[in-house]
Amino acid sequence: MILQATVTKYIPTNAYIYADNETKHGFLIDPGAQAKKLLALIEEKGLTIEAILLTHGHFDHIGAVNAIQEKLHIPVYMGEQGRLYAENPVWNLSSQTEEPLVLKNVTYLADGSLISLKDKPDFRVKLLNLPGHTADGVVYYAEADEAAFVGDSIFQGSYGRTDMYGGDEEALLRGIRTRILTLPDETLLLSGHSAPTTVAAEKVRPWYQE
Repeated sequence: MILQATVTKYIPTNAYIYADNETKHGFLIDPGAQAKKLLALIEEKGLTIEAILLTHGHFDHIGAVNAIQEKLHIPVYMGEQGRLYAENPVWNLSSQTEEPLVLKNVTYLADGSLISLKDKPDFRVKLLNLPGHTADGVVYYAEADEAAFVGDSIFQGSYGRTDMYGGDEEALLRGIRTRILTLPDETLLLSGHSAPTTVAAEKVRPWYQE
C-alpha cells in the first residue's frame, strides 16, 4: 500500500508511507512536519514502520524526523551526500526558520542500495542517486509496485528548483532523463509537492528532449 499525507509547517509537503499489505510493515518517506499527525496515521492503519527514507535534506522534508525517530527508534536513511544537509541548517534551509534543524543519527547509503523489510526481503526499494535539486537527491524505486518516490526532482509538469545550495540544473535534467524517464512508462511518480504523475506523462515534456 501507498499512503500519502500532506504535512505542513512552513511549506505543504507530501509525506508517504510505503507498506506491505500482508505484514503491514513498511517505510515512512519524507516526514517533513507534523510528527503527531504521521504517528496517528501509522497507528490508525496498524502499521509498523521499519525505517525513515529521505529523498533529500531540505527542512520541509526532514522536519519531523527527530521526533518520529525518538518515538519509534528506527533508522533514517539518506543518499551518500546527505550529511551536507542533515548536519547543516544553512544547507537544509532551516536556518531561515525559527527552528534550525540538525539530524545526527542517520545512515548514508550508496547509489544502488536496496532497502528491504527485515522479515520480507522481497519488499524493497532501490535508492537511485539523482542530484541537481540538491547535491544529495535520491529516488526510491519500488519496482514491484511500479512506483518511484522522487522527492523534488520532478513534479507533475515541472521539475525541481536548482538555485539553492548544491543545486545544478544540468545535472538534474540529465538525471531525470537517465534515471527516472528510463523507468517503465506506467511507473507512478510520487513527488514532494505535486499530484502524482507517470513516466509516460512526463517524458514527452519539451524540456526533457535533447
